Amino acid sequence: MSLSALLAPITLPLASLFAIPMLSSWSTSLNLVFLSLTWTTLALTYSPLQLEFFGPLLLRTILYLVPSALFLLVDVGVPSLAVEIKAQGDRGLPGRQTGGVKKIRRVVLWSCVNVMLAVALQAGLECLVTDILHLRSLLVIKGSRWSLNHLPNPWKLAKHLGIGIVSRNILQYYIHRDILHSPSGGILARLHQTWHHSVRTPYSFVAAYDHPLPYLLRRFVPVYIPAIIFRFHLTTYLLIIALTSLEELFTYSGYSVLPSTIMLRGMARRVDAHMASQDGNYGSIGALDWCHGTTLTGNTVVDDLGDEMEKHDVQERTNGMASRLKSKAKKAKGRG
Repeated sequence: MSLSALLAPITLPLASLFAIPMLSSWSTSLNLVFLSLTWTTLALTYSPLQLEFFGPLLLRTILYLVPSALFLLVDVGVPSLAVEIKAQGDRGLPGRQTGGVKKIRRVVLWSCVNVMLAVALQAGLECLVTDILHLRSLLVIKGSRWSLNHLPNPWKLAKHLGIGIVSRNILQYYIHRDILHSPSGGILARLHQTWHHSVRTPYSFVAAYDHPLPYLLRRFVPVYIPAIIFRFHLTTYLLIIALTSLEELFTYSGYSVLPSTIMLRGMARRVDAHMASQDGNYGSIGALDWCHGTTLTGNTVVDDLGDEMEKHDVQERTNGMASRLKSKAKKAKGRG
């Protein structure tokens, strides 16, 4: 049986699980009802191992691998168009870099291998713990045998999502700086330099291009370890995978035209500088680089926050709101 045939029964329910909140015309309570029903259907239909394997596989495929392939197709197939939106111009095109087509094939192959390896490792650990050691699952996937297989409540989901994102960025920064870019990092640092940093100008596949050992240490461990320590619900973990997949896709794209949401442009500029210099800009957000003074470019995360506020007229809106509140207060005092 083909992979598409195996994925088909789970693809639509999982896609709908994450698509429902995007339908802004529906009320929040209605979204939550449909989310709960969709998850309950999935949890009752598939085994925990199936959910934990195919869920991350599907998200990594549709949010990272497929869009990365489309970006690369534009970069290689229509270079005259791509060069106009590449931050480094002609030098940023994959086909212009050292190694040419052969290097591109290697990057794409090992990126796909690493993504699949991380998904397989996660499923393998779950299988070991639950089916062989007969312990409780590392992530919360289903309720007890007597309870509905429900989603976590919104507060718990938001709390764990925040913990997961913050923990991931902290772990990723210190692993990247103190192991993969440190003389004491030994063979892991050497592998990271000879694999990942053999590419000097990024394109999306480069985010997952590394020797499997440093890749797992930098990309898989910071996401998975907090999830099992705090025992996230699988939907929370899948949401984190979705967000990090999109982050890797855009920040390593090499494009100057990006959505401004969560300061993606500044993050992409810091990735470009890190790949070019191989030192500094160790974090994806840039907050810890700012704290430790390891930001390479003058455009720090604080500058990005200022740019975002200016772009959305935050100061003007705040002043306008303050003026309206003062006016209402004066009117209320006059009536009193």
